[in-house]
Amino acid sequence: MSCLENASKLYQMIGQGQVAEAFEQFYHDDVVVQEANGEVRNGKAAQREAIKQWQGMVKEMHGGGVGCITANEETGIACVESWTDITFQNGHRNKLEEVAVQHWQDGKIIKERFYYNVPPQAEQQG
Repeated sequence: MSCLENASKLYQMIGQGQVAEAFEQFYHDDVVVQEANGEVRNGKAAQREAIKQWQGMVKEMHGGGVGCITANEETGIACVESWTDITFQNGHRNKLEEVAVQHWQDGKIIKERFYYNVPPQAEQQG
């Protein structure tokens, strides 16, 4: 499948609540993930743990979706604009919007960088 098809399938699975399955299917063992705040995680195990921690901060999901997915098949790079409406454990509700830039290799994400506004720490803590 192409980068565009893979990215589309990844976000389709996430939208259906299959986050763990999508992660296992589409992330390379040696993935490098960089957050908007500069934090870098190396390897699938580190990213898996970060996802678990994030899910632990979420009290309720109210919705989410993808605004746009595009890809340059020659370079193996896909960009995805998405949003999530959530309530954190502390009761704060927020609509989070982000752009993910994904570098694909052999049908898996080898590098991913997220761009978003970093909410104040008080809003993130649960």
